[in-house]
Amino acid sequence: QVQLVESGGGLVQAGGSLKLSCVDSDRTFVSNGMAWFRQAPGKEREFVASINWHGGNTDYADSVKGRFTISRDDGKKMLYLQMGSLEPEDTAVYYCAGPRAIYYNLPPRDPHEYTTWGQGTQVTVSS
Repeated sequence: QVQLVESGGGLVQAGGSLKLSCVDSDRTFVSNGMAWFRQAPGKEREFVASINWHGGNTDYADSVKGRFTISRDDGKKMLYLQMGSLEPEDTAVYYCAGPRAIYYNLPPRDPHEYTTWGQGTQVTVSS
């Protein structure tokens, strides 16, 4: 069973930073794009950022562009999301995800195109 496991969430004040990590223990997505999504209470799951298979191309939601950075280290089986200038509106459960298909470039923003999800890590930003 493919496993993605996130870590690094927590409580932070507005303006602060957090770095989320996701381990792809079976190296299932080492040659594929991956993404981060988030879901706030009462809201639908939304795209945050994606990265292509070798890390040379990235995509960000407008709401996080310039504040968040997605990266990967396939040697360590890791996907990262460095979050800065955090705002209360960033409060959500954050998920890493692997797509159903193979994407040598960027995977899609539609969460329905992803079949492998981690358990999520809670990020809470206080004002």
